[in-house]
Amino acid sequence: MATHLYRLGRYCFRRRRAVLAVWIAVLIAVGGAAGAFAGKTSDEFKVPGTEAQTTLDRIKGTFPQQGHGSAQVVFAAPGPGGVAAPEAAKAVTEAVGRIAATPGVAAAPDPYATGAVSPDGKVAIGLVSFDHKLAEITDGQRDAVRAAAEPARAAGLTVAFGGDAYNRMAQVDGGEAVGLAVAGVVLVVTLGSLVAAGLPLLTALVGVGVAMAGLLALSGSFEIITTAPVLALMVGLAVGIDYALFILSRHRRHLAEGLEPEEAAARANATAGSAVVFAGLTVVVALAGLAVADVPFLTVMGLAASGAVVVAVLVAITLLPALLGFAGRAIDRLPVWRRALRTSGRRSMGERWAAFVVRRPLAVLLAGLTALTALAVPAASLTLGLPGGGSQAAGTDARKAYDLISDGFGPGFNAPLVVVVDAEGAAQPEQAVQGVAEKLSGLEGVRTLLPPAVDRPSRTALLTVIPHTGPDHADTRKLVHEIRDQRAGLRAATGARIDVTGTTAANIDVSAKLGDALPPFVAVIVGIAFVLLALAFRSVLVPLKAVAGFLLSITASLGAVVAVYQWGWLDGVIDVPKVGPVVSFVPILLIGVLFGLAMDYELFLVSGMKEHHVHGMAPRDAVVAGVKNGARVVTAAALIMVSVFGSFVFGHDPIVQPIGFALAVGVLVDAFVVRMALVPAAMALFGRAAWWFPQRLEKLVPRVDMEGEQLMARLGSAEPGARAGAEDDAESESGAEDDAESGAGDAARVPEKV
Repeated sequence: MATHLYRLGRYCFRRRRAVLAVWIAVLIAVGGAAGAFAGKTSDEFKVPGTEAQTTLDRIKGTFPQQGHGSAQVVFAAPGPGGVAAPEAAKAVTEAVGRIAATPGVAAAPDPYATGAVSPDGKVAIGLVSFDHKLAEITDGQRDAVRAAAEPARAAGLTVAFGGDAYNRMAQVDGGEAVGLAVAGVVLVVTLGSLVAAGLPLLTALVGVGVAMAGLLALSGSFEIITTAPVLALMVGLAVGIDYALFILSRHRRHLAEGLEPEEAAARANATAGSAVVFAGLTVVVALAGLAVADVPFLTVMGLAASGAVVVAVLVAITLLPALLGFAGRAIDRLPVWRRALRTSGRRSMGERWAAFVVRRPLAVLLAGLTALTALAVPAASLTLGLPGGGSQAAGTDARKAYDLISDGFGPGFNAPLVVVVDAEGAAQPEQAVQGVAEKLSGLEGVRTLLPPAVDRPSRTALLTVIPHTGPDHADTRKLVHEIRDQRAGLRAATGARIDVTGTTAANIDVSAKLGDALPPFVAVIVGIAFVLLALAFRSVLVPLKAVAGFLLSITASLGAVVAVYQWGWLDGVIDVPKVGPVVSFVPILLIGVLFGLAMDYELFLVSGMKEHHVHGMAPRDAVVAGVKNGARVVTAAALIMVSVFGSFVFGHDPIVQPIGFALAVGVLVDAFVVRMALVPAAMALFGRAAWWFPQRLEKLVPRVDMEGEQLMARLGSAEPGARAGAEDDAESESGAEDDAESGAGDAARVPEKV
């Protein structure tokens, strides 16, 4: 691999104008496709195969409104008489009538006619049914419905809109700009010049631009969940900057060793580029592995993010060497502060830290394990759920509607359960429906039942069950299971079949399925990690150590998420909209994303250790040397990722915020505790055994030469005259103009046989 990447880096350096033109053309073409074919993203977290979804699909023909978008318009009048006062009632009736007449609205019953007025007379609920699916409701239609409620506002009533149509998720609020700014500062501090710091930002933005435009272009043909582009943006920015930083740092190190820019770029692409390719491969495999959960929207999210990573890798190993060609020796222009590029001299902080760890590996290992175990303890209390109106930021329209309903009617009115009664096999359908209703109303968790909706031709009825508790309460989940447990008894007593559906039941089913998918997903990821790392390092202990470290990072990160989002710790520091169950797909998404990112640091640090070891250095000295050369870059890369992910924490989206927090904490723990402390400690304890590999596998497993051992051997064995002669022909093809721009002389070149 190193040899091929060496050639690719050298080619892109020389043909920099063509490479740059190709990427600009790709960006323009994909951007044009996005403008022409972009469709709408979806806010529906549907999971085929669950009882709620299967039941909903089955009754759509009989009750079409169940498949359509819906909303709640909530009217509140705190004054004397409340919404029952004559003027307030007149205004509410007029507003509901105008909403019902709005194009796209199928029905909006008068709340006074349906009895949807709170016992204290302060709040009334109007239920709005649209005539098409949720994904097809436009912002213009939402605004038109809002405007139709103006008579109620004019009368002094509080009006708020909630329900599926107004619980908008995954909205990017510009916080990523803060993350980019922090990343820029970290790059400037790390690299010391504006030119060097600007290259990773530039390549990351190009990669994200291509990936996001491609995703938007596909949204016109495929249903893409709203969270997918946000995740792709988050991951694409983080890995795009980090991958470029890895290669750029190695390039500058080679320059400091006296290599010409072209040779430095080619060798950086060969060694650091190999680590980038492997790291990118692990991220892609992990994200694509989300398909194991068999949850369509999660699969789309994983594929979207993995596409962004693929583009980031391609940009790093092609566009970056081309830009290094334009920069030449001017890579350190516009210095912000002076930092000598040296390969010897005073020991760096990273080297001093590594020496300390190697001297006391067991103490460092025990201290790190103790800290991570303590952080992971809350993970044992993990509860999963999906966000609704109550998870929206305080002050938003959807949150106001949710709170008004909870205060006026009780939290259960925000968690209605739809029980489908199929009485086709019953001798007396009406009595069967009545019998089911009586049985359900007697359950402990049921507050009330609304009048049934009956379709006589199909002998099917819908019973709306209102629980005592809200949608994310454990008692509501218990009630859903309890109703389903009554199935056999009700069938025997009435001849009717019952199924539970509705948004609340669907969310409970999705959370349960995602929870069940965690163990097999972890097993697949661990297996893939072991194979890839064994292939990369030709070792048994190194992959085992890496997998153990990854599992520690995951559990510690989940523990922090539970403490903040489920227990309410750090309330006031982090603006958590609502403390409650963790978003159901955060754990499995965290595992997929963090696995790949954790392997970045593992590959970069341990490949450096092995590179020194294969060149004859003693095991513990190789550990110190590997950390010495990689600590600064890994520290900067981790801080960049934390800043990018952390920037999403300060938004108010109930889905994006915990994802950003989980990834930021995960990277922080993995980089600074696991990879910078536990890994060198374990490697020091392993000694030479770290690189043991069974002889039987030596001949079967292909050599990827990630450390560039074979490449360096070929470069070192080439005669100077042969090198120059081999390169003269290639140089004449590239043109004198490119050579003049790069500032590359007749420095050491790779022989033609490489």
